Amino acid sequence: MPAPTRHFTATGFVVHEGHVLLHWHPKVGAWLPPGGHVEPNEDPVQAVIREVREETGVEAEVVATTPALPLGYPQQVQPPFTIMIEDIHDPVDGFHHHIDMIYFCRLVGPPEPVNPGWHWVSRAQLAVGGPLHHADSPSAPPPDDVRLLAEHAFTAIEG
Repeated sequence: MPAPTRHFTATGFVVHEGHVLLHWHPKVGAWLPPGGHVEPNEDPVQAVIREVREETGVEAEVVATTPALPLGYPQQVQPPFTIMIEDIHDPVDGFHHHIDMIYFCRLVGPPEPVNPGWHWVSRAQLAVGGPLHHADSPSAPPPDDVRLLAEHAFTAIEG
């Protein structure tokens, strides 16, 4: 059997004042941060910033989690905090993998109202690990990887 097709994706944990942006992803059936496919001629940092803006309606920037090399050339792209390979069971595209580059982000400027379906979830709510309750979404706990990565994002951005 051939190996599954792989798509490159970028995900951004957007942190602001002890909260992270999450939404109920109906296709996946889980609470997830914003993210999506890296488009042709786009680097993963450009992709995550675009995905955050398109999905949530807020402007964000990537927070460096590793230092850049002291070079003028070639240009460097901020590396992700981690890269995960996720199984995707898509009824349209079939089974495939996402090679998902995980970034930590903070807002640029004052907080804007978020698009419908997005929620600022507190660090305390995630630490408890219980279900998230929002009127427009099912009550379910976020996946362990989302909780763990959000905690790393809080620590990296807010201490």
